[in-house]
Amino acid sequence: MRAIGVDLGGHKIAAALVEDGRIVERLSEPTVGREPDGILSQIAAMVQRLGVCAECPVGVGIPGVLDAPREVALLLPNFTGWNGLPIRKMLSSKIGLPVELENDANCYALGEGWGGAARGMTDYILLTLGTGIGGGIVIGGRILKGFHGMAGEPGHLVVGSGEPCGCSSHGHLEGISGADALERTAKSMGLQPDLKYLWTRRTDPAVAPLWDRGLDHLAKGIASAIHLFDPQAVILGGGMSRGEGFIDVLKPRVVD
Repeated sequence: MRAIGVDLGGHKIAAALVEDGRIVERLSEPTVGREPDGILSQIAAMVQRLGVCAECPVGVGIPGVLDAPREVALLLPNFTGWNGLPIRKMLSSKIGLPVELENDANCYALGEGWGGAARGMTDYILLTLGTGIGGGIVIGGRILKGFHGMAGEPGHLVVGSGEPCGCSSHGHLEGISGADALERTAKSMGLQPDLKYLWTRRTDPAVAPLWDRGLDHLAKGIASAIHLFDPQAVILGGGMSRGEGFIDVLKPRVVD
């Protein structure tokens, strides 16, 4: 069986053609803008380039909150003009194929359970540390979705005050410890707003306060999730987590 998977991110879109559980071809492109029409057209073009078949299903991971039937975007904090749009119908029309939507972190969490770091586990938490902070919570081998389909959004845990979040509220974890938030804070401090550069200079006196605050709040969010769900493991993914030594620096803060 063939299927196509698409991961929509704030900085890039990745797509892959999968056959019998194996990736046979993959594409990756920088995300064009933040508005829906251009991005949906970009996704459709990438799917077509992968060589679709007449009934090849397409699954798309969306970085935000979807309605319970997984048809309408309710909240995409780091994008513009998506809220309330029937994304599933719009994308299916552009591609000409059946489309299924799911929160991107939920997709990531399921993948880790099927063949990744959580293989063999029944209860675990997956956090994605990228443009924002997403999460997938697996309880008893199933994704926790909640009554409205909106469960598992650790980026919107209230851990502080003042800082604006992309959802228009304040004090959320994503608005303090997400990559975009850290770069905004760095710019306001007169630092170069480049996360990779900032991580390499994390021990510099001018840069250390940025990371101390961001990592402390991230650790509080993770610790809160551990106390709530008692998981076998917390798995970190996303670009920020791949920084050299990142886990080693973060873990003691969670334990403390």
